[in-house]
Amino acid sequence: GNENATEEYQVVMVGECGVGKSAVTMMFLKGFFLEDYDPTIDDKYQKQILVDKTACNLEIIDTAGQEAYASIRDHYLRTGEGFVLTYSVVDRASYEKIQSLYKQILRVKSVNRIPCILVGNKSDIETSNDKVTFEEGKELGDQLGIPFFETSAKMNQNIEETYKALVQMIRKHFQQQQQQQQQSEEHTSELQSPYDLVC
Repeated sequence: GNENATEEYQVVMVGECGVGKSAVTMMFLKGFFLEDYDPTIDDKYQKQILVDKTACNLEIIDTAGQEAYASIRDHYLRTGEGFVLTYSVVDRASYEKIQSLYKQILRVKSVNRIPCILVGNKSDIETSNDKVTFEEGKELGDQLGIPFFETSAKMNQNIEETYKALVQMIRKHFQQQQQQQQQSEEHTSELQSPYDLVC
């Protein structure tokens, strides 16, 4: 392979309808806030960013929240390398759906861990009786074992940070996979039992 080839990662936006997945995506890509947006039928976008001084191309898949598109979404859950699990801080139901969405990703990919970031969007909205608190978001992130950011697509708050953190996770994930692969190849050549790998 070409050593100088730019890394490419597919990032999938996941979450209920109306939580602002498209607004977060658009703010990151183009730097403007979308006030009204048609319900998405999965859209793909490209952006190159610099993370830790290394460039990478992100292909961002903005999935539709509607159940009607579940089969398309499953396709992207299979191919995606990193995920932005998004809820709206002013929509508690969307927050409560996160855990099952995360489990769905793991199930579709048949893995027990995957690079994911939890995002509580619309943090700029002050007026709400039943707002999901920062602590609740953090707690859910800790529970799932993934980083949590409160974002505002409108105020461009923590948008770029979210994607950069995800790229760092994807890179780390790939490094670990490669190391495991190398270890298992070395062990195979030494004809050792795979049980020796258990630390």
